Amino acid sequence: MTSATLTGPVVGTKPPGLRPGRVLLYVALSIGALLMITPFLWMVLTAFKSDLEIAKFSWLPGELRWHNFVEAMQTAPFLRYFRNSLFIAVGETAFTLAVCTTAGYALAKLPIRGSKALLSYFILLLLVPFQIILVPLFLIVKSIPLFGGNNIIGQGGIGWLNSWWGLIIPLGAAPLFTFLARQFYVSIPNELAQAARVDGLGEFGIFWRIMTPLVKPALITICVFQIEAAWNGFLWPLMITTSDSMRPLQLGLAIFAQNPAEIQWPYLMAGTALATLPMIVMFVFAQKRFVEGMANVGIKG
Repeated sequence: MTSATLTGPVVGTKPPGLRPGRVLLYVALSIGALLMITPFLWMVLTAFKSDLEIAKFSWLPGELRWHNFVEAMQTAPFLRYFRNSLFIAVGETAFTLAVCTTAGYALAKLPIRGSKALLSYFILLLLVPFQIILVPLFLIVKSIPLFGGNNIIGQGGIGWLNSWWGLIIPLGAAPLFTFLARQFYVSIPNELAQAARVDGLGEFGIFWRIMTPLVKPALITICVFQIEAAWNGFLWPLMITTSDSMRPLQLGLAIFAQNPAEIQWPYLMAGTALATLPMIVMFVFAQKRFVEGMANVGIKG
C-alpha cells in the first residue's frame, strides 16, 4: 500500500466537490430557484404595502401593514370561499383515487382484451388541452338526465350546472392519474396477485388489500396533483356556477380585480398569499413521497 493511498488524494487533484461541472450545476439551480421564488416574494411583500408604495414600485414596504390581510378577509366572505375550495378539493381527490386507481389496476394486472390500445388512448388524451373539451363538457353537464329540472332525456333544466356534482365529478377522473396509477401497479410483481388468488382472495380484495398498500407514493403523488388542481381551479367553476354560495376561493379573489382601472393590489396579494399557504404546507409534508412517486413513474412500461 502506497503512502498516497494512506494519506488521501494525490497532490494536485481537485476534490470531487469542486469539479467545474458541479459548480455550474449549482449556479444554474440557484439561478432557477431565484427566478421561481421572486414572484412569490413580490406577492408577499406587496401584501404589506399601501397603494402609494405600489404606484411607486418599491420592493420593500415602508411599513408592514398587517391589517391588509384582515381587511381583505372582511371585503368578501372568504371563509365561505375557503370552505368551498376545500370541499371541492377533497371531493375531487376522493373521486379521483376511487376511479383512477381501479382503472390503473385493471390496465396493469387484468387480462383485458385491447388493454394496450386503451392505454395508448389514455396517453393520447394527455396531449389534449383542457380548453378544447370545455364546451362539450359544459353541454354534457347541462344535459344530465333527472337533475336540475331535466327530464329523462336531459332537457328542460340545467342539469349539474351550479351544483356540487358539476364542480366535482367532471374533473375527477383525469387520464394523467390513471396512467400514473397504472405505472405503479405494473411495477408490482404478478406473483403477489397469483399467490393471493391461490389463497382464494377475490380480485377486489387483491386490489384493495395486496396491491394498493404497496403504491402509497403513487397515491400521494395523485393526491398532491389533484388537490393543487382543484384548489387553483378557476375556469371551470366560472363557467358552471352563478351562485355566490358555491364560489370557490379563486373566483372570490377576482373581486379585487373587477375594475381593471382600480385593482386593489394589496388586498389581492394578501388574499392570494393566504390562498397559496395551504398548498405550500401540503407539499412540505408530502414532498418525500411525492418526489419518490415522480421518480418511479417510468420504471416499467
